[in-house]
Amino acid sequence: MSSSLMPTLFVSHGSPMIMLEQSPARDFLESLGQSLPRPKAILIASAHFETTEPALSADASPQMIYDFGGFPRPLFEMTYPAPGSPALAQQAVELLTAAGIKAGAKTNRGYDHGTWTPLKLMFPQADIPIVQISIQTHSDPTHHIAMGRALSPLREQGVLIMGSGTLTHNLYAFMQVRNQPHYPTPDWVSGFGNWVQKVAESGDIEAMARYRQEAPYFKENHPSDDHFLPFPFAMGAAGQGAKGQRIHTSAQSGVMLMDAYSFA
Repeated sequence: MSSSLMPTLFVSHGSPMIMLEQSPARDFLESLGQSLPRPKAILIASAHFETTEPALSADASPQMIYDFGGFPRPLFEMTYPAPGSPALAQQAVELLTAAGIKAGAKTNRGYDHGTWTPLKLMFPQADIPIVQISIQTHSDPTHHIAMGRALSPLREQGVLIMGSGTLTHNLYAFMQVRNQPHYPTPDWVSGFGNWVQKVAESGDIEAMARYRQEAPYFKENHPSDDHFLPFPFAMGAAGQGAKGQRIHTSAQSGVMLMDAYSFA
C-alpha cells in the first residue's frame, strides 16, 4: 500500500470498557495501528460529536471528554495527549466550503471516547496530530458521503481519514444480554452486518446512501443513526469507485457487532 495515499477506515469503538477488558475487538485495534503506514495526521468522525453543521476541532492541545457515566474510575483517569492541528482543521473547512458544504472550525472541543478509545489502542504514543469532524444526525447519508468525498484529497498528504462508531448499536438489546458474553448473534444482527459487507465490498455507494430504506433490520440495529453515519463518511472519503474490505468482525454479547472496514 502506498504511503502517499492513505486508506480510509471505519472502526467500531463500542463501550468504553474496551479499554479495560480483553476482547477480539481490542486485540484488533491494538494491531491495526501497527499494520498501517504511519499517518502524518488523523481526521476522525466520531459518533459522539454532533453539530448542526460540520465542525472541525481546531484546538492545538485538546482536552479529554469523559462522555459516559457509571463506569470504573480508571476510565476517568485515562489521558490521550495527542496534539491537535489547527492548520489541518482550517484546510478541511476550506475543502468542505469549496464543495458547497457549509462548515466551520470549533475550539474547546476535547477528545470524546469515540475518538480517544480507538486511537489510544491504535497509536498509544499519542504523537500523531488529530482533528475531529462532527456528524449531523438530522442529515442523510448522502450528506456524509459528500463530506467524505470533499475531504478525500487529504489522503494524498498522508492524512488518515476515519469514521468511529459501532456497526450495530442497539443499547436496549445489548443491556438485556450484556452478562451473556456467548449469546448467539441473532438473525436481525447478522442480516444487517451481511448487507453492509456486501455493499462495502462491491463499492455500491448508491446503496449505502439508501441504507435507511434498503438495509435489512436497520432500525433494529440503529434506533438512531449516530453510530452508523461515520460509515458512509469513511466510504465516501475513499473517493470515486473505492471498495471496502472487512478487516475485522466480532460481536459483544451477540448483538453489538464490532466490525471494521478499510476502503481504498
